[in-house]
Amino acid sequence: MFHIFDLSLQLNGYPMKDARREFEKIQSLSQAEYEDYVIKRKNEIVAFHFKNNASYKKLVGETIPDAWHKLPIMTKRDFQKPLAERLSNGYNLKNVYVNKTSGSSGDPFVFAKDKFSHALTWVNIFNRFGWFGIDFNSSLQARFYGIPLDFLGYKKERFKDFLGHRYRFPIFDLSDKVLETVLSKFKQKRFDYINGYTSSIVLFAKFLEQKNIVLKTVCPTLKCCIVTSEMLFDDDKLLLEKQFGVSVVNEYGASELDLIAFQNPQGEWQVNSETLLVEIVDENDTVLPNGKEGRIVITSLYNKAHPFIRYDIGDVGVLDEKSTFRKPILKKLIGRTNDVALLPSGKKSPGLTFYYVTKSIIEDDGNVKEFVIKQTKIDTFDIEYVSRIELTSAQIKKIEKAISTYLESGLTFRFTRKEKLERSKSGKLKQFVSIVNNL
Repeated sequence: MFHIFDLSLQLNGYPMKDARREFEKIQSLSQAEYEDYVIKRKNEIVAFHFKNNASYKKLVGETIPDAWHKLPIMTKRDFQKPLAERLSNGYNLKNVYVNKTSGSSGDPFVFAKDKFSHALTWVNIFNRFGWFGIDFNSSLQARFYGIPLDFLGYKKERFKDFLGHRYRFPIFDLSDKVLETVLSKFKQKRFDYINGYTSSIVLFAKFLEQKNIVLKTVCPTLKCCIVTSEMLFDDDKLLLEKQFGVSVVNEYGASELDLIAFQNPQGEWQVNSETLLVEIVDENDTVLPNGKEGRIVITSLYNKAHPFIRYDIGDVGVLDEKSTFRKPILKKLIGRTNDVALLPSGKKSPGLTFYYVTKSIIEDDGNVKEFVIKQTKIDTFDIEYVSRIELTSAQIKKIEKAISTYLESGLTFRFTRKEKLERSKSGKLKQFVSIVNNL
């Protein structure tokens, strides 16, 4: 078989064969050897950047601390300077992989990875998708992602889709009329898997539910559905499994790093321990034991072009108590640290709590397709929703009562029915947004 995807990476200068050898070597390590591997890799990457990266050395100080936990925690604000000033010696804009984050956390930035590090990222992706019988060279992907609307950007993405053996469904318009054409493509094409933004795929599943169609009955080749970039709630996962008739896999990653966690066939959210070190820290930057909730801090063990060492990605989560160096398990991903609602009582609540409580009521009868919540004042929340018919006053009172029970009373809610919800340029749907200052 002609491996066009592998060839395209090789032609772009990514040393895929070397990366595969390294990845296989890492995975062959025993449980006893793995802790030594992680300690060695993390110390080597710190020493490399301290010696070769002026920006990182300035952050660390005159000497490397004598203990790992004393190293500074990096944030995106440490990277708000031209990329050329952040690259390590020996790397320049022409010999690295360059990309930018989506900015969903409020701090978009341009980053770089050396080509070996980026090749390892792809090998890791191939490995995880392979758990579910997916081969990037031969498996046809139904892709629910945004797409640049400028001519060059659009053509570039379409060419990448060709190389990646995928058919893209642009997600900026997901009306029933458009979803009917999506369904017709599943009847025509032999898709192996679905991949894309959670909210868009959930909308498609709701459409199928209305039509009483299980997708695998019209597309028998379908093996699994992999959702990414947005929260996957338990009831949505059940809906997807029911309407698609295949396994639903939850992916958690960051473009500047790698795959962070990927749900394995046993249903565990397995953390990438091959190329990353994931820590959970509290508000004082103290490393927490497994089972405790805190900020997710990640070290890229191989990226020599650009330091990501003890990097605060902006998310909150919990590592499972049964985690080991070789097989860490992400027990829970709570959301982003800046998705927090500050309430009149002084209480701070994760914004997704509002979303979750409202969701449990608002979607009971399948009328509401999707919605977002925006905190506009400390006591005021705008709920924008898309539905077949407008919410009744009784439904609105039920939502307000539930939020009073779970959070606090005295809050004001304004409900607005929309034809469609506003998505980011990338196509992501931000489920909760607070525009209240000083959260």
